[in-house]
Amino acid sequence: MSDSLPKTVFHVDMDAFFVSVEELFDPSLKGKAVVVGGQRNERGVVSAASYEARKFGVHSALPLRTAARLCPHAIFVDGHPERYREYSQKVYAVLGRFSPKVEMASIDEAYLDMTGTERLHGPPLRAAHALHAAIQRETQLNCSIGIATSRLVAKVSSDQAKPNGVLWVLPGQEARFLAPLEVRKIPGVGKVLEKSLHDLGIYKVGDLAALEESFLDERFGEWGLALAGKARGLDAGGWFDSEIGAAGQSKSISHEHTFNQDTADAEQLESTLARLSEMVCRRLREHGLHARTVQLKLRYKDFSTITRARSLPRATQVDGEILEQVRALFRANWKPGAQVRLLGVHASSFEAAEGQLGLLDGRKHQRWQQALSAADRLRDKYGEDAVSLATGLKGGFRERTHENPAGLPGKGPKNG
Repeated sequence: MSDSLPKTVFHVDMDAFFVSVEELFDPSLKGKAVVVGGQRNERGVVSAASYEARKFGVHSALPLRTAARLCPHAIFVDGHPERYREYSQKVYAVLGRFSPKVEMASIDEAYLDMTGTERLHGPPLRAAHALHAAIQRETQLNCSIGIATSRLVAKVSSDQAKPNGVLWVLPGQEARFLAPLEVRKIPGVGKVLEKSLHDLGIYKVGDLAALEESFLDERFGEWGLALAGKARGLDAGGWFDSEIGAAGQSKSISHEHTFNQDTADAEQLESTLARLSEMVCRRLREHGLHARTVQLKLRYKDFSTITRARSLPRATQVDGEILEQVRALFRANWKPGAQVRLLGVHASSFEAAEGQLGLLDGRKHQRWQQALSAADRLRDKYGEDAVSLATGLKGGFRERTHENPAGLPGKGPKNG
């Protein structure tokens, strides 16, 4: 029966999430220009900016130092990822009461398949307002909700509803809703593609929808066909092809760190690699994955960058085993005395289980797994810096605030 109904999709997007959480802990920030992600004189980028800071051109991914120039009176906050995880979990708990099909797209946004829930929650608009009120009541945070028949249109409509609004695009009105919007509003259209479309005289989504699919296919290939579908409001291309709550497995997991001051201190560099390896392995365990390939990313002071990878004897998710390989790559490729700007650790070639171990190795490995699982539980409770390998202590650095940290609700290993 429900297959014949038009889909009802909600996109819930928390308003200025990181900033709003910081305001809960420090109410004096309310109404001020606030930048989350680091201090004004640090390297790194903005994780979030309050609406007051955005008026001066500050936005996420902007270098912190640029943000300080654009908005010199802004208050810069390091950010507290453990707080954001806690509040993301609270939001996730509310979402789960409205639909069994929830997909956290990032720490501050989610999709819900609300198809067939009318008997429980009423028609879409009523359900959205109830959800909006429940999130505000239980988290003291505001959100915006887009309602549509596809994830793509729901995401665009929640953006149009910001801040703190609800917008429903009625079934059959998708193309009409999208037509007057700038092509950049389509998820996946970045600056490069936007310029290519502008060069062809395509400025609005309606301009795109008026083109023949064959023309877009000839110009942009498979992505052109996806664009044609998106212009009509369809979930076309990339992860939009999957069902809500059934997102595909990650192809890689990585963490990297940019030093505030370039360094040639070998001990600090290797300690940083240990910390990065811990962070990568934490994510592997969270997703129930074992990596067969590890890669080192090494960027020098002059921005020259090398990447080196190697395959492991067996797939693993144990910190020490990943670190051993990454450290060997580092020692074989770093020029002693050369100042380093950035280090990164990257894991890929995932398997659901690790390779066979001998009896003695197996017991030792099992003890490591138990210890690391206990450490992960402590990190869940007290933050990522609560526990660290001794080798990573000197390389300790503040966990960067980003969209998909460890501990993201709904992203653990699937059971059964």
